[in-house]
Amino acid sequence: MADRWDEELSKAERKIRQKTAKGLLKAEQALLKATRQREALEKRQLEREEAALKRETRQERDREREARRQQRRDRDRARRQDREGRRRRRRPAPPAQPAAPVPPVPPASRRSAARGRNRRQLSPEERAYRDARRRANARIGFMTHFIAYVSVLALILVSSHNLRATLIVAASWGIGIAIHYFSAVIAPGLRQRLIEDEVGRSVAQGVTQERRDASTRHERSLEDLSASIAHEIRNPVTAAKNLVQQMGEDPVAPDNIQYANVALEELDRVERSISHLLRYARDEEIHFESFAMADVVQSTLDEFSDRIELLQVELDLQLDTPGRMRGDAERMRRVLVNLVGNALDALEAGNTRAPRLTIMVGENLAGTQVWVRVADNGPGIHPDVIDKIFSPFFTTKDKGTGLGLALSKKVVDAHGGTLEVASNVESGTEMVLGFPKDAEGSV
Repeated sequence: MADRWDEELSKAERKIRQKTAKGLLKAEQALLKATRQREALEKRQLEREEAALKRETRQERDREREARRQQRRDRDRARRQDREGRRRRRRPAPPAQPAAPVPPVPPASRRSAARGRNRRQLSPEERAYRDARRRANARIGFMTHFIAYVSVLALILVSSHNLRATLIVAASWGIGIAIHYFSAVIAPGLRQRLIEDEVGRSVAQGVTQERRDASTRHERSLEDLSASIAHEIRNPVTAAKNLVQQMGEDPVAPDNIQYANVALEELDRVERSISHLLRYARDEEIHFESFAMADVVQSTLDEFSDRIELLQVELDLQLDTPGRMRGDAERMRRVLVNLVGNALDALEAGNTRAPRLTIMVGENLAGTQVWVRVADNGPGIHPDVIDKIFSPFFTTKDKGTGLGLALSKKVVDAHGGTLEVASNVESGTEMVLGFPKDAEGSV
């Protein structure tokens, strides 16, 4: 009898050790995969933020240039109007001719203002051509000025034969030539380089701060994920270890079989958590094809039909439209299985009187999106934890893994959709899924 107990005990102990080793190895691999995936996601997000910041900087620079040009146009228009007013005041008034009245003519300033309001926004190519033309005109103006300068000096030297007077004129006028050369040839390029250097420095400072903030967020989220994984694996392994130690203290105790079964259940829990974690970290391919969301909802309800009948839940099913869209029907079914299962768990755990489950499928007014609403009248979600329900390994259930909603959120994001939650401790919880009809995303 003792030999049989020892043999069963040794078999159970070997099996526990094997499962523990496999579980720890899978957990380490899953943690490494999740870390790499999160780093890649943070890198892509940082690149998008850098590109958006540079694009906003360029747009702001273009707006400033356009504002300065508009101010110059307004000043020129005001000067022309002022000159026109003074000219009209100096001009004598014509004699009145009541027999042939002259129809009023709209002023030129009003027409120019209307043309300014109706002027269209220039494209980047047109703005570049306009700037290049202005620079070319400035250089041509300098060349004309320089030719006039050389011609006048040559004329003075030939006509007066006085080198000293020629040098005095050349030095005096040369100051203006040098200033003209600087403003027409050197200043535009220098101004552009200074602006680009200053903008680049500001952008670099902003990007460095963004990278530092992203790194801090990444480290904090990685620490939270690591702590959650360690907590989920350490507790069952510790319980199994204690049971094995109790079995070792008294190998022939009649409770050893029960202890072994409990230890195996704890290790099964570890294995289930690791398999869910691997599915969460793995980049699974999504097959996009046309399907009807109403058919997926009906298939999900068929899976829970016995439990709905057992709990005597009143089912309110409203399929106003087939909800045809592109996506992975099997992944959508998993998401709905998770949401409906959570709703039934809440109704059962809260001992809700007259339990009710509402599922609705519809489309937006434009016909471009499909939405699904899953609502229950259970105890609801506490406001303190509603922001954590999509975090991996966060659960309020005794035997939950805490990865159901995290996996569902990942599938919804892969379809380019949204998953929103609204909950009240008195009226229950409502989950709303929204998807574009022509989704072509990927995990």
